[in-house]
Amino acid sequence: MNVKSALNKIQEPITTADPQIQLIIKRVLQLEKDRLDLKAPRNINEDILKIIKEVIQ
Repeated sequence: MNVKSALNKIQEPITTADPQIQLIIKRVLQLEKDRLDLKAPRNINEDILKIIKEVIQ
């Protein structure tokens, strides 16, 4: 198995997910990326919950 096919296999659950789930994943990943420089990111769980509620509604 080469690297590209292994990467595709790893990403398959994300790429085949419902569009709402893909949007939630993208927004949560961006949120985490934005907070990487913080030593102690606060309230990230609340922000993730907010993203989920916004996308589901």
